[in-house]
Amino acid sequence: MIKHIVLSGLSFFILLAITAQDQQPVQFSFSKEEKGKGEFILHIKAKPSPGIKLFSIKKISADLPVNTAIQFDSTIQNYLADSIVEKGNMQTKNDAALNNAAIHFYTDSVEWLQKVKLNSGDSIRIKANINYYYEKGESVESADQMVSMQFEYKENTSAVKTAVVADEGFASKSWIILLMLGMGAGLLAFITPCVYALVPVTVSLFLKRSKTPLQGRKNVLFYAVSIILIYSAIGALASVVPKTFWNNLSTHWIFNLFLFLMFLVFGLSFLGAFDINLPSSWANKLDSKSNSNSYPGIFFMAFTLVVVSFSCTGNFVASILGLAGGKAGNLGPVSGMFGFGFGLAFPFIIFAFFPKLLTVLTKSGGWQNALKVTLGFVELAFALKFLSNVDVAKNLRILDREVFIVLWVVIFSLLGFYLLGILTFKHDSELPKNDWGLQYVPIPRLMLAIASLAFSVYLIPGLWGAPLNAVSAFVPAMGTQDFILYNQTEKPALTIDNGQPASAALPPVKYVKRLSNYEPLAAKQNNLTIYYDYNEALAASKLLHKPVMIDFTGIQCVNCRKFEASIWPDKEVISKMKNDFVVVSLFSDYDDEELPDNEKFFSKVLNGQVVTVGDRNEDLQQQLIQASGQPNYVFVDSEGKLLVPGGYGYDPTKGAKEFAAHLDKVLGIYKKQL
Repeated sequence: MIKHIVLSGLSFFILLAITAQDQQPVQFSFSKEEKGKGEFILHIKAKPSPGIKLFSIKKISADLPVNTAIQFDSTIQNYLADSIVEKGNMQTKNDAALNNAAIHFYTDSVEWLQKVKLNSGDSIRIKANINYYYEKGESVESADQMVSMQFEYKENTSAVKTAVVADEGFASKSWIILLMLGMGAGLLAFITPCVYALVPVTVSLFLKRSKTPLQGRKNVLFYAVSIILIYSAIGALASVVPKTFWNNLSTHWIFNLFLFLMFLVFGLSFLGAFDINLPSSWANKLDSKSNSNSYPGIFFMAFTLVVVSFSCTGNFVASILGLAGGKAGNLGPVSGMFGFGFGLAFPFIIFAFFPKLLTVLTKSGGWQNALKVTLGFVELAFALKFLSNVDVAKNLRILDREVFIVLWVVIFSLLGFYLLGILTFKHDSELPKNDWGLQYVPIPRLMLAIASLAFSVYLIPGLWGAPLNAVSAFVPAMGTQDFILYNQTEKPALTIDNGQPASAALPPVKYVKRLSNYEPLAAKQNNLTIYYDYNEALAASKLLHKPVMIDFTGIQCVNCRKFEASIWPDKEVISKMKNDFVVVSLFSDYDDEELPDNEKFFSKVLNGQVVTVGDRNEDLQQQLIQASGQPNYVFVDSEGKLLVPGGYGYDPTKGAKEFAAHLDKVLGIYKKQL
């Protein structure tokens, strides 16, 4: 029964990925290159899906206007220099479906380059519509793609460049972080019983059956490389989905429910309730093809290890893929899974090159079951996080903040008691005995028990409203807490520059009842007024003569909670947000509120219909900064025009000081425009 549940879940995940791919016949990406002295190159790259023939911009004939056309907005024609350049491996053939006319098309990728020339001080947004034709089978179809990108040329642009490069720097670092996390998870998975017990027999098999020690080491090295390649291939398969897929999937309540069930099943399995194994026929078929004397056979030995160790490694793989995507882009799943495969395979190489270490290798046994049980408790704790996401997404209010914290206190207290030997489970062996025959707790277990029990005690003040900054990204929002000790004073009325009370229309109205539950604690404690509707914020900005700080966030966004807990409470930051900006929080995953029919529209940047408030917020983010993912802090004036290009996202290497400096920079630019 369990194996059917796991396989059904995996099939569901793959089906989602395939469905997401079918929605877009051509994947587009946009970038800009600065050549200097106000000259830029706009890069438009298009990659057709398998089986798609994307037509060139080269015209066929006046009677057959089925070529791709890029139409720029008429207001920016003066900034365009030269004509569009097309680069790619163009193919030509006579197409019977088009009256045997010679068509020009691409099946791999094509790039269009448009030169943009600005004068000093110019700041423009290049907008264009790509009307592209493509052939799928025997059918010729067309679709549209919107291009929108900000260009700015100032002779002294060092500050702007620094901000952009810093964001790109973190984007380049995020795949490294996933690589390191993957390696750590792989090393942890290595010491689980499914893998650890196979090390002596596997390494010995290679060394003894090989003609020379050198050949044996080569075989083990190929075995390890095969493991890495298999897991990297899993990451590569996960990376082909559109860049917004992971973000949309990770916030969907159905996917979070699936993750909750998966972590719950794995957690109970690790505690000894039952065993999870893939069908034995899979392992038997692979094992029949395994052979330590040939490279194909060694590869199948590695594949067999991947399959039979699934019950111990499946949760690690799912967690890494869940973290992938976002700023790391398509490289995220590949780097994460490469790291996992490397961490899992590297010890095999070490023992092959230093076989004497096998003699001192600790035997598998009770300590490994203790590790499994410990991981089981941790899995149950994370399962509650995913269930909390479902609770938040559907606004059920069953797993509120204090309920969640109580459950975590119980889980980590029980883990501490288990590590001390007070609790025992099905597969546990006795604790070791000292010289007098008495059982004792080893020092490593004692240290882990202290950490677990101390963590439980740390959580307890959260039941009365303590912020719990260390885990604020994981526990539900403060707005779901029923009882908070601190006294929250009523927010003062907004005032305009001359000190007179603002209009009664200024206070936030739309979506306040639902979304104020997720208002950060720092905002509550400092009486910071937050809007949840973009148009309301723009209206307030016009009256108050303040720039708008758009907080693109998410109800289930972990990094958003980290940013709010670590950056917002800073006195300088919260003071600037309260006194110098109009703050609006736009939740991209707010799908409870459906837009009126007259406000629904088709979004070209999302390639889909905008139906909910969350859809509209995501469309706005794409329009402003051509980016997905949260948090992203974007700054506009009262007309909705960008004050600085791009967004300020979450970066663990930056703190409140850097964000405060960014706010000062925005204020400086805004005041110059007044």
